[in-house]
Amino acid sequence: MHQCLFFTVNRLSRAITKMAEEEFAITGLSPMYGYLIRLVIGSPGISHKELSEKLAITSSTLTRFIDKLEGKQLVERNVQGKNVYLYPTDKSKELLHTIRNASKNLHLRYDEILGKEFADQLTENLERSSEKLEKH
Repeated sequence: MHQCLFFTVNRLSRAITKMAEEEFAITGLSPMYGYLIRLVIGSPGISHKELSEKLAITSSTLTRFIDKLEGKQLVERNVQGKNVYLYPTDKSKELLHTIRNASKNLHLRYDEILGKEFADQLTENLERSSEKLEKH
């Protein structure tokens, strides 16, 4: 099993997800919600489609995430015809520093465990691998 990409990537995913959840606990949000908010704050008015592409998630999954964040008053939707644009709220902007710290602490934590150079290479290799596999 240790030579199987499927098994190994899922094992890695569980380990990094656990670490991310621990680091993001201070925000009161899951890591994915934290990164989503960072993108919306960084690009107010970002389209639903663009956000879905940046996060590499389906439109329906993103809609569920936005519903939850909207319910927590952390994002606002502006619907214009078939297009949906997202904006941060003051409440989400107040969380930005904490979200950035959680993200920074996650990176520092896995850099310390794996070594920064190896972590950077692994991230790059996984990104390239994902792109290739998604094309087929």
